[in-house]
Amino acid sequence: MSAFAAQGARVGFLDLDAAASAELLRSTPGDIAFEICDLRDIDALRDGLTKLRSKVGPADVLVNNAARDDRHDWQDVTPDYWDERMHTNLRHMFFSIQSVAPDMIAAGGGSIINMGSNSWWEAGGGFPAYATAKAAVHGLTRTMARDLGRHRIRVNTVVPGWIMTDRQKTLWATPEGLEKHRSRQCLPDLIDPVYVARMVVFLASDDAAMCSANNYMVEGGSI
Repeated sequence: MSAFAAQGARVGFLDLDAAASAELLRSTPGDIAFEICDLRDIDALRDGLTKLRSKVGPADVLVNNAARDDRHDWQDVTPDYWDERMHTNLRHMFFSIQSVAPDMIAAGGGSIINMGSNSWWEAGGGFPAYATAKAAVHGLTRTMARDLGRHRIRVNTVVPGWIMTDRQKTLWATPEGLEKHRSRQCLPDLIDPVYVARMVVFLASDDAAMCSANNYMVEGGSI
């Protein structure tokens, strides 16, 4: 979000965490609007997008970034938990696209960027519902790129590796885990969120005018 604001874009975002969003707004200069929303509730999602449209105008870029990589043992997964993980990590992406695509069609084009994960490319274990949802993002991107391409709407996936967000540092980034991960990357450096943001901004830009239906990896060469 801040990367787009720094480019002078009008930005709107949806989030469930009101306190964290308020702090982000305070610390990020630019033309930014916010609506609180539980993306698992599709009616609330549609309403939130409508409210953002009234504040910042029709979207010509959509970034589907919401997800949770909570660890879970495959033996403990229930049908309800599985469905909730799909709602958290996948379903909202399609319905966000469905909501904003008509404005992009009317404008003669746009860019949709779905956030994937290299967890399934690496055959990572410990979160089968999350990995399955992120694998499905690839299929969503490919089929929507075909359906929307005739309207000059580009649809791509950004595939991050292990990004050193505050959440990752707090929950998962042990010294042993980091060292093991470094050994799997071609590049020795850990991945800062800014590098993912720069890829997203590129795919939103006119410089990526002929990029669609593909994965763009930001994972330090770890596959």
